[in-house]
Formats: sequence, C-alpha cells, structure tokens
Amino acid sequence: MGLSAPWFLAALAGIALPLYLHLLKRLKSPPKPVPSLMLYEARSVSSTRHRRLQYLLLLSLRLLVLAALILAFANPFINRNSATLASNRLTLLVVDNSFSMRAGTRLEDAKAAAMSVLASKGPARGQIASFGSQLRLMTQPIEDQGALRAAVQAIQPGDAHGNFAELARAIRAMAASIQTPVELHLFSDMQRTELAPAFPDMAMPPNVTLITHAVVTTAQPNWTVESVEAPGQLWGRDLKPVHVTAVIAGYLTPAAQRTVSLMVNGKTTAMKTVAVPANGRATVDFPSLEVPYGFSRCEVKIDSADGFPADDLRRFAVERSDPQKTLLIHNYGDSRSPLYIGAALSAAAQSAFLLESINVNEAADRKPSNYGFIILSDVNSVPTLLENSLTDYVRNGGSLFIAAGTSAGARLQIPIFNARITSTRDYTRTPDHSIETGERDTSFPAIAKSNGWAGVKFFYALNVEPGDARVIARLADQTPLLLEKRIGEGRVLLFTSGLDNLTNDFPLDPSFVPFIEQTARYLAASERQGGARPVDAFLELRSAKEQAQGVEVTDPQGQRPLTLGEARSAQSFQLTEAGYYQIRLANGRLNEVAVNPDPKESNLDVIPNDVLALWQGNASGETAASPQAASTRKTPQSLWWYVMLIVLAAAVAESALAARYLGTERAPEAEKQPAGTFSAARETSSAGTPSPPANPSR
Repeated sequence: MGLSAPWFLAALAGIALPLYLHLLKRLKSPPKPVPSLMLYEARSVSSTRHRRLQYLLLLSLRLLVLAALILAFANPFINRNSATLASNRLTLLVVDNSFSMRAGTRLEDAKAAAMSVLASKGPARGQIASFGSQLRLMTQPIEDQGALRAAVQAIQPGDAHGNFAELARAIRAMAASIQTPVELHLFSDMQRTELAPAFPDMAMPPNVTLITHAVVTTAQPNWTVESVEAPGQLWGRDLKPVHVTAVIAGYLTPAAQRTVSLMVNGKTTAMKTVAVPANGRATVDFPSLEVPYGFSRCEVKIDSADGFPADDLRRFAVERSDPQKTLLIHNYGDSRSPLYIGAALSAAAQSAFLLESINVNEAADRKPSNYGFIILSDVNSVPTLLENSLTDYVRNGGSLFIAAGTSAGARLQIPIFNARITSTRDYTRTPDHSIETGERDTSFPAIAKSNGWAGVKFFYALNVEPGDARVIARLADQTPLLLEKRIGEGRVLLFTSGLDNLTNDFPLDPSFVPFIEQTARYLAASERQGGARPVDAFLELRSAKEQAQGVEVTDPQGQRPLTLGEARSAQSFQLTEAGYYQIRLANGRLNEVAVNPDPKESNLDVIPNDVLALWQGNASGETAASPQAASTRKTPQSLWWYVMLIVLAAAVAESALAARYLGTERAPEAEKQPAGTFSAARETSSAGTPSPPANPSR
C-alpha cells in the first residue's frame, strides 16, 4: 500500500481546529441557590454523561470527515496482482488492418495471434477492434467467446495508413469513459512509419496495460510506385503532348532494373525500363498521354518482384473534354481588356477556354447559360435587360467576374453585385502616384498562385461598401480590391480596379497570367477536385447553399455508401478505399477520382525493440509480454473512490446527528391548572428519581 501524494498528510494538523471549537462550545452552567422549589414544574433533565457522549460522537464524525478528505487527496493505493483484477479488467484486442498488413500473410498471422490470446483468457470480458487510421470497434465488451472469435475473423484488410498516435488518442478517450483497468493487446507489423513524431503522443493512460504482439520482427525490402505527376483534365483533340512522370522507390532494396508500364483503361500504352539504385529512387517519364473523351482510368505499374504486390501500382484519373466557352463583355472603345485577358487564357489554360469578346451593345442576343463564366469589364452602363439576364444567370448557378475600371465611377452602385460606391480613389495625385496591395487572403487560389500581387502598382480604384461580401484582398489604405459574393447558387467576383494597363500595371506583371488562369478555373468550376487522392481524404460534394440537391457516390466495389438522407445533406465524403470513385456532385458535374494508399505504408521497416519496450513501459527490452507474465505483474489499485465513499457516509451521519442533537427541542405545553392552585416542582433525573434541591435551606 502507498500514497501517490503523501505531502497532503501534512494537513492532518488541521484536525485540531474542530477539537478546539468543540471545547469552546462546552456547556458550563454552575448551580445557583433559589429560595424555594415549590413553584417549579417537574421536568426531566438529561444527564451530563449522556450529553457528553453525544458531543464525543459528533466530534468523532467531524474528525473522520476531515481526516478522510485529507487521505483522499493523498491518493492511497494498493498493489494487486493482475490475476486478482481479472474479473474487473477489460481485455481489448486491437488488430492492425492498415495497408502494410496486406504484405504476405501479416493480417492472417495477426488474427491467429489474437485467437490464441482469446483462448488463454477463458470467459473474461473482452472487446475486439480493428485499427487503420482510426480505431473501429467490432464488438461491445462481452464474455461470449464465440462472438469475440467471429469478430476477429470478420476483420478485413484495409487501405489506410496506421498511426499509433491516433490509436493512443482513441484509447485515452475510451479509458476515461469506462473507468476500469484495460489490458490492451496490439497485433501489428509494428511499422516504423506508424510512430508519432513526438513519443508522448503515444502515451497510454495509467489504467491501460499495453501488450504488443509483432507479427514480423525484421524489415522487408520492397519496391513501389511512390508518386505520379499527371494532369487531371485535358481539353480538345489537338493538344501538345502531355507528360506523365512517375517516381519508383526502393526501401531497403538492392540496385535493380524495374519495368514500368503506363496503362489507360486496362490497356498498356507505354513501357520503359528504369534502374533503381540501392535503397533509392528513380524517375521515369512517359512523353505522351493519349486518352479518349470522357473519364479514363490510368495506372503506372511496375513488375512485381517482392512480397508486397499491392503497392506496385498507382492510379490516376483523367478527363478529356471540349474547351469551355467564355464571354467577355466590355465597353465599345475598350480594346486593351480583351487583348490582355485573351492572351493570359491562351498562355496558361492550355486551350481550356474559348474566349468570345463583344461590346456591351452586342450582348443582348447572347444566352448566358451557354458560357462557363462571364466577364464584365469596365462597363459604364448595363442595359436593364442585360442586367436582369445576368442576375438570373448567377442565381441559377452561373459565375460572373466584374472589373469595375474607370467607367463605373459615375454610378452609385456596382450592377448585379449591388455594392454601394462610396468614393473613387485616384492614387496618381498622391506623392507616390500609386499604391500597392495590403491584406490578402492567401487561401483563395487566384491569390496564392499569383505571388500575392507583390510589386503590382495600382493607380485607380473604387471604394465600395462590402456588406455581406467576402473581402479577399485590400489595398494598403484598406480599400477593398477583390471581393466575392454568393447570389443564389452562383458567385460574383468584383475587382474594384481594371484589367487594362491604365488603372494599374497588373496586366504587365508576371502574376497576371496565373491570376487570370486560376480565376477562370474557379469561376468555371473546371478545376477538378482530384484526379488522384490519398486514402481517407475528404472530397467536397456540395456548397452550403446546395443542400436540396442530391449527390451520387459509387465506391470501388460498385456500392453506394451514402444513404438517401446523406445524399441530400452531406457536404463531404471520406474516401476510405483504394480504387476509383464515381461521383455526381450537387451542381450536376460528374467526377471520377482515383484513390491511392499512403506511400509511407510501402516502407516495411519495423520499430526497434527498445522503442517498443519504452512504449510498453518495460525497461527490460522485451517486445511483447506474455499473458502469464502480465498476470503476475503488480498493478496499483487506487483507493480514492472508496475513501470518498467513507467521506460521504460520515458526512451524512454527522448531518443527521447534528440536526437531532443541536436542534431546538419544543417544550411540551404546560398542563392547565385550576385557578388559585399552584403546582409543586421538583427536578428529576432522566431515570425518573427525584433529584435533591440545589439549596435545601429555605
């Protein structure tokens, strides 16, 4: 038996306080002489001995409450054998089913080891869980050995990346909720890449005993396709050759020649041989990617030469489609904006967009729904018919980019965007004759990929009231420069300067081309959410305003994992399997995403024995404690709850006794006497015998 915090026992000196208070409240009533006892009413007076007994009992209870509280804060404990606590212990068996467990017979070996541990436990309370990137409970705590064995056999191989920090976090949450000792058996290949960056992140709570069961003890050499660089989308037929670059990695491998194949829709279109250095990497380039219109499922694959063939390929999906039509509406005399915007799109977007440029007088006969997005540049007057048509276009899901320029300065508000113009800013009249950007939201793609517009000089801008719009960029004097506003199902971007080289020198700056490209992709929603994604990544299905639109998700097994309710409300979806997902988003766009396991799972190096011993809290260096050894170990059993129960019981008893003794007793009603008579009074003891008068003399 011991105390976790013995310094709290110094507070026992405080027990003298209630003892001193009781001595102060001790009843002192010396007898006084009276002339006669004739007129006193006879009553029973409690004896001094009985009164003292009640005081001592009350004092003892109060001292017990105080002493037990002090002892509870000292946290007493006793050391007990694990076998003694077996009836109160939960045996948790966690089987690692991460992607690396597909190598050889690792998962089957882990399940066999778990069955062996179950057999040694007998009718003990147990629970089964699988562990990839997250802990998934297969059963509730039960004593049914048949159900526990069936749960072990039901564990299937997964594609996630194991993380022992996530495992420890889940175990800490579980241990805090059940408040009972847990014997945790972990069956894994103990992959080194599953270790947490900081070792304390893997710490287990005090009531959890970790016992590791490694299914392999030595590292295994392995080759893999580590990464693939390929475009997610292609446009048109007459494109320049598109390159596909792959990295082939070897972990603990000798130098070797590997054959690499490029496959499109199950057919091999190219093949190369690459020399991979010992424990190193090699790059292979395929100069031409030929895919048909629509979605194509592509793979880069190497010939299998190790015991882990599941990681010998990496998937990616490519979509080929026609370029999207884009409409630019500008002033009749504006020739600069079409020139700069057209040059930027043709230079950066690889023929993804076909720009049609017209002046505002010719826009009345255009149907906005035929265009991926529309640009309104430096237009001083927008006809009512065109404004209504563009507003309906945006509300129904279209996108509009407004460059205010100098012509809008004569208006009171920006059309369609409906932002009030408070003033115009002519920076050519300032001492510096220009101004640069200030605050910028780098999470916006057009800002992040255009170097934040560093060095761009602005000569003119409109100062508008943002209202409920999102301000993406401001000038140095806090004038809003780039704003975004959702209108219905669509979005509108407002640029308070112009897209020519009169209001700024932005079109002449290198950041203009990536800005136009990213803005075009953002507005046209042509930036695919993923030609390839890692396992456990989340894919956005809809925006917050598209709740009424249903989505469809088909997983690699051909199943639909979303329920009808989730299909109408889910904003994102987690890609939990490797393979190809087919998705119809809430905006009606079709998408196909290739999902690959984390390349870290291909490094089959193992955790050293001393690190495993440190994780288990075992300094002897044993990698896995046997069940017999675990049962003979001493486990500290805290007595804190038992002491607090004593405190509660003593406090209730003290309260009841104090209320009974210290409460005011109601004097019985005096008996009515006939008029002219007196009652003779004598003191009697509690036993009923007459007590002698205090002063016998009259």
